[in-house]
Amino acid sequence: MEFWKEHPALRVILIAVFFVLAMVMVVTGWGMTGQLAGLGIMILGVALLLVALAIYNMPFADRKKTQK
Repeated sequence: MEFWKEHPALRVILIAVFFVLAMVMVVTGWGMTGQLAGLGIMILGVALLLVALAIYNMPFADRKKTQK
């Protein structure tokens, strides 16, 4: 996807925002010991970490297709 290669600043900002938000959610959920809502918040935080990782990997996804 060329969009992510052409806009590295936007990619870095999105990764940073998702990472910080995810860490806050994981720590907040961890503090809610014994509550089911805390587990849900931590799972959402881990999902946001995966989104940040996916955004990081998007510029490299096309490379696999062109090498074959």
